Amino acid sequence: MSNKTTLLFSLIMILLMICACKVETEPNSTISSQSNGDIKTSLNIDTKGVVSVSDLVAKVQPSVVSISVNIVSRGFLYNYTDEGSGTGMILSEDGHIITNHHVIGNASDIQVSLLDGRTFPAEVIGKDSLTDLAILKIPVDNLQTIVFGDSTILRPGDQVITIGNALNLKGGPSVTMGIISGLGRTVETDRGDLYDMIQTDAAINRGNSGGPLLDMKGHVIGINTAMYGGAQGMGFAISSSIAQPIFKKLIEDGKVVRPLIGLRGTDVTQTLSNKYDLGVTEGVLVTFTSENGPAYESGLRAGAVIIAINGTKTKDMADFLTTLWRHKVGEKVKIDYIFEKSPQVTEVTLTERPNNS
Repeated sequence: MSNKTTLLFSLIMILLMICACKVETEPNSTISSQSNGDIKTSLNIDTKGVVSVSDLVAKVQPSVVSISVNIVSRGFLYNYTDEGSGTGMILSEDGHIITNHHVIGNASDIQVSLLDGRTFPAEVIGKDSLTDLAILKIPVDNLQTIVFGDSTILRPGDQVITIGNALNLKGGPSVTMGIISGLGRTVETDRGDLYDMIQTDAAINRGNSGGPLLDMKGHVIGINTAMYGGAQGMGFAISSSIAQPIFKKLIEDGKVVRPLIGLRGTDVTQTLSNKYDLGVTEGVLVTFTSENGPAYESGLRAGAVIIAINGTKTKDMADFLTTLWRHKVGEKVKIDYIFEKSPQVTEVTLTERPNNS
């Protein structure tokens, strides 16, 4: 083989090796680039850096307080005092604090401790057992207030953080982190059913009640209120969209005046619909109507499925109650319902719900 032929053959081999390297490396680099781009887009990752949870917590902590209570309980021969603890959040610079109704109960003495160690006696301004919310007031000014976020834009999988006086441990508030596990939950408690709740796997323990469920901007999107003793990684919070109008009313009036329709009901499910041949898969199945109450007088009876109030669909009890509570005492509302598979319409005059505080 001549020198020219050898040189030509060597050049061809070098070119083939270069092309092979490109074939092997370029697709991988392209896939990697595209994948990273897709992940960043889908997860909305800040390309400038991730959120510092510790910085976020440090910013919010001055607005979170610890609450201790003494509750006098009646015994057979004598009364005794039981101590309890919980968490609260500062709503106003002049000392309004929001917490859970069940945290304070019928407490004889309520003490609020700030992050800086100062402790103040608290006055109960208003409470609402139906939403498990209460407002306290402490005699101090120039406080750092909490900032509320929009709970209506939450999605399952969103990251969240809790801060609270868990188990009343020494050394300051406890911090936990998790995700939104579900939305619009109905939770049965020994204090009654709670509707439109946020479910999270961020650890919520005794003492966390009344504390914030935060988004990754440090905004309050829920108020921690319940945990399931028989389940792991399952806690619940009152959404900020439900809580905000309630605490405003409590500050203004000391109570929440709600209309009464005079019935009890449950969510219609596919299973329930099949079992009782309801003919619909969404709505509120009426299970009881109070005799001489507004619903009873309008002709509503157990077995009816309410599907709308004044044209607004009520696909479950959460929808039904939030729609009902937008109306005033004395107002007449149109109820669309199904009874024995037949569409019906009636008109109900709402009365005032007894004070439930």
